[in-house]
Amino acid sequence: MPDRLAAEVTELVGDQADHWDRTGLIPHELLRKMSVRGMLCAQVPQEYGGLGLNSALNGEFTAHVGSLCSSLRSVLTSQGMAAWAIQRLGDARQHTDLLSGLVGGRLAAVGFSEAEAGSDISAMTTTVRPDGDDVVVNGTKVWITAAHYADELVVFGRYGEGGAAVVIPADTPGVTVERVPDPLGCRAAGHSTIRLADVRVPARRLLGGAGMPLPMLVTLVLAYGRMSVGWGCVGILRACLAAAAAHARSRHQFGKPLGEHQLVGRHLAELLVSEQIATRTCEHASALWDANAPDAVTAIVLAKHVGATQAARGAAAAVQVLASAGADNSSPVARAYRDAKLMEIIEGSNELCQIMLAEHVLSDA
Repeated sequence: MPDRLAAEVTELVGDQADHWDRTGLIPHELLRKMSVRGMLCAQVPQEYGGLGLNSALNGEFTAHVGSLCSSLRSVLTSQGMAAWAIQRLGDARQHTDLLSGLVGGRLAAVGFSEAEAGSDISAMTTTVRPDGDDVVVNGTKVWITAAHYADELVVFGRYGEGGAAVVIPADTPGVTVERVPDPLGCRAAGHSTIRLADVRVPARRLLGGAGMPLPMLVTLVLAYGRMSVGWGCVGILRACLAAAAAHARSRHQFGKPLGEHQLVGRHLAELLVSEQIATRTCEHASALWDANAPDAVTAIVLAKHVGATQAARGAAAAVQVLASAGADNSSPVARAYRDAKLMEIIEGSNELCQIMLAEHVLSDA
């Protein structure tokens, strides 16, 4: 990861993460500044004005952002998924017009989930219908990360017998965005419900691949999101490890530093193990991504699953080490505890990841 990127985002975040978490908002101007600098979707190729990072470098940058603020990292994940959808499914004109916008100050969200279609993509009811030179979109998307901030909404829905993704300006007539009022974690990530009532946009905003099987389209884009969440969980673990180690060194109980008590030391050791396991799993998945290896898909699911489960376990251990100091909601480890739990749900729940990994095992038998 370029050191300048890490230093720049550290300066931008400063000590504001707790304030953002409490208010549920990240300043729009900060997000737009990061967009213009290419930070929100750092894998966009340089020819479109992006930073052109590979998955490994972008992963380390994502982990750094995740160690500072999981809400901000969630916005990175959302913007990155939108850019990846356009990059993989869009044509040359869409690359030029839309990708350039995402590294030029515009913000984006991606709409998959519905009230009855979370893990079960086949239950999606949102429709994308051609009508002359336009397409018309109807449906409701729920728990859409960064939708509160978004200028562009990449919405997935049914298109005839298959599926499609369409890029909708958030100010299009018929679009309503409503904030999730009190999320458990990543409280400033802008999670929202999107309602689409006869939303009409030019057909040129329909991405390529229209008519492909819907699960195939969604999985293609979710791969980026899962990779980003996995690396973000590495960041959560690094922040928890640093906080727990600092407290265990400085806090004295029964005449010696807290960390010298063996049961506390065990928590620190397990935190280190969790961070290392998550890091190595993400490094492996990113290496396969960058090599365009056929087994990258399974490695990415594994990285997301391992990262999320280890982050939830590690954050709980960090709260335990800090005890009452960790139970204060303004504590970074308390925020990590809430954020990490959300990571076990989004972009494929623990259970869904386990099903996918089991299917991989059976297919290789």
